[in-house]
Amino acid sequence: MLVTWRYKPRKSLIQSFDPRAWIIFFACYIACTVLFWDLRYLMVLFAMAMLVVLTSGIKFSEMRRAWLFIGGFVIFFSFLTFLTGRGGIELYTEEHLITRWEAGFTLLGWRPTLTVTAEKTMYAVSMLVRVFSLASMTILIPYSLNPAHYGIIFKGLGLPDKVAYGMDLTMRFIPSFGRDFMLTRDAQRARGYELEKLSGGLVAQVRKLAPLIVPVTIHAIVSSEDIIDAMDLRAFGVGPRTWLEELHYRTRDRLLIGFGVVMLLTSITLSLFGMGKFWVPQFLLQLAG
Repeated sequence: MLVTWRYKPRKSLIQSFDPRAWIIFFACYIACTVLFWDLRYLMVLFAMAMLVVLTSGIKFSEMRRAWLFIGGFVIFFSFLTFLTGRGGIELYTEEHLITRWEAGFTLLGWRPTLTVTAEKTMYAVSMLVRVFSLASMTILIPYSLNPAHYGIIFKGLGLPDKVAYGMDLTMRFIPSFGRDFMLTRDAQRARGYELEKLSGGLVAQVRKLAPLIVPVTIHAIVSSEDIIDAMDLRAFGVGPRTWLEELHYRTRDRLLIGFGVVMLLTSITLSLFGMGKFWVPQFLLQLAG
């Protein structure tokens, strides 16, 4: 049984391209996003990510948990960045105060104070857009790339056979582990094991999870041994490996790769000329007075 993420063929923008071309474009997109801190440039990349998400053919219900986790994580740390301003000191040396709030109480002689500056606000917003753009593109990969092509993709990108097959197994490990966990949980419940009634301290709860953890761990080790034996029987690594399927670039794939490379070169050029650095809009500076 092939255990995968929730992949299924769709008539979408992503799946209309060769997966190798999409991976190359994705790498160029990541590099472009990392190069910029200017919100105006980041909004262009953000719009590009939203276009890909909306044309991916993946329903929100399929990725709801992933979106909630990533969205909550990004928003929390962006808000934490806004409160502390940590990390932005490398981008700006001067701050323009907008407002300052002081609590009406003290904690061990320290009075909680929140200073809102133009630079700190823009840094938090830029960080939010930057990270969310990267997350939006990354989250689509396991839902849109055919898992049967993982090894072929990495081999086609120039990686050695061992590395390509290792990446293939790595990307399948989590869904396979999740399937084994669910099967073990259902089997233990059929024997009367009640996971919902765990009680006691942390150590006690971990001990009571042994009927789940031990079988799943042992099965993962046994499965890895089976894979190793199967690879040894087929003399894996002795010579070049052949694959059952082949991927071929089409005109649209070459255009996508070309667009990604041009976008990356343009971003590098703009960065070398000092463009795309941290930017604070004039109205925030005027608001600070």
